[in-house]
Amino acid sequence: MSAATGDLAGSVVLVSGGSRGVGAAVVREAARQGARVAFSGRDAEAGTALRDELAAEGVEALFVRADVADPAQATASVEAVVAAFGRIDSLCNAAGLTTRGTLTETTPELFDQHIAVNLRAPFFTTAAAVRDMRARRAPGTVVNVISMSAHGGQPYLAPYVAAKAGLIGLTRNAAHAHRFDRIRINGLNIGWTETEGEGAIQKRFHDAPDDWAERAGRELPAGRLASAHDAAAAVVFLLSDRSGVVTGSVIDWDQQVPGAYD
Repeated sequence: MSAATGDLAGSVVLVSGGSRGVGAAVVREAARQGARVAFSGRDAEAGTALRDELAAEGVEALFVRADVADPAQATASVEAVVAAFGRIDSLCNAAGLTTRGTLTETTPELFDQHIAVNLRAPFFTTAAAVRDMRARRAPGTVVNVISMSAHGGQPYLAPYVAAKAGLIGLTRNAAHAHRFDRIRINGLNIGWTETEGEGAIQKRFHDAPDDWAERAGRELPAGRLASAHDAAAAVVFLLSDRSGVVTGSVIDWDQQVPGAYD
């Protein structure tokens, strides 16, 4: 799985929320492209299973059990990678919370949960990664997994949209602040993507049947939902030198065109 000559050959990559879903797909793709990978998550069982899977394939991997909603743990997750590998070259902020809430029904507690996971966590993991890169006077890359819903989203995603829209602003602000440090920071607004987590959300909040993904896909231009691997390939491209000098870009990555109507 690991390659001596891949887009991330020799790089040290950390993926927050990397034990499941899109994050786990980014971990696997980064490893396939030659990176030494680290990933954080709350689920020790899932994280250990992925680490063991990668180790069996000859990949040098580190699982850091962390709840990045806690700023101290978010920072410590980056510090653990630096302690283990000596540095951090690339960071993907993939941890996310998608529990539902409308404007009028969202409690302060639910709002704070979304801000903690979807905005505050990437703020502090990025800050910690940038500190290491600057201390070494080394270039680096960060990719924030955002959402097409940040453009406005559905009424039942009010706190999620607020947090993800904030993450767009953070992405651009940090990219501008550190462009002369040669630290490139970009974002990916992913569209509707099929993951185990999304399946659980669909069943919990929308009473979706087992074949929800197939039904939803039939209504889309590609005839299917996006896959976690699709998103991971785009993330790794932005983490790698193949994306050139681009920084501060937030790319709409979807099969629907925002602002276009039939």
